Amino acid sequence: MSQPVVQLRDIRKTYRNGDLEVHAVRGISLDIQPGEFVAIMGASGSGKSTLMNTLGCLDRPTSGSYHLDGVDVSGLDREARADLRNQKLGFVFQGFNLLARTSALENVELPMLYAPQRPARAAMKSRALAALAIVGLADRSDHLPSQLSGGQQQRVAIARALVNQPRLLLADEPTGNLDSRTSIEVMGVFQSLNEQGITLVMVTHELDVASYCKRILVVRDGLVVRDEPVANRLIASEQLAKLRSAESAAKLTSVAP
Repeated sequence: MSQPVVQLRDIRKTYRNGDLEVHAVRGISLDIQPGEFVAIMGASGSGKSTLMNTLGCLDRPTSGSYHLDGVDVSGLDREARADLRNQKLGFVFQGFNLLARTSALENVELPMLYAPQRPARAAMKSRALAALAIVGLADRSDHLPSQLSGGQQQRVAIARALVNQPRLLLADEPTGNLDSRTSIEVMGVFQSLNEQGITLVMVTHELDVASYCKRILVVRDGLVVRDEPVANRLIASEQLAKLRSAESAAKLTSVAP
């Protein structure tokens, strides 16, 4: 078996507020293999956000070990973790976090500006255009965020997350600001990326969104209480076809005498 992209062993995170201790994560061990598409679910306060922050090297666990693509993250200092995030992780958030006065192309180029070894200008542009092409927006590279729909802005954010060719793509409620149709389209982008071999982990509170993934982790009280494959996986292309069919039928009904 290949080396896991994520390997957590007895991860614990305790926050202290004066004499009060909050045990956000209470001993989670899990592996995520290359090419998996994992949804993390849980109620507010369950520990799923702390777990996601740990995976993203944004927060350091109180105890336990975390290996990301074979690298022991636990002992790295802040600068080394920042370099690791830039090289091995891509992030997609609920808010698109695009620079308003910057083109789609320039937004996608941003992670490369912070790389330990910045590519040449021509290489940056080429890689950014290639990332936009992957999400179907090569012809919108010169557009500002205000000239793009919400779904297109999220696609730009996905391209930005991909541009450094990360080993792991992390998405935090990526459809939270989108309507139903656009949510399906974005999940279609994620499924397409996963089919190309990209490993994805997504936090969501919506079961229908999680159903586009391949594996669901349910977190409660700082522990993973369920870890199972998706039984009836949704395929975005099929769901869009059903939606278009339903819309066409509704239009015919509305114009019928």
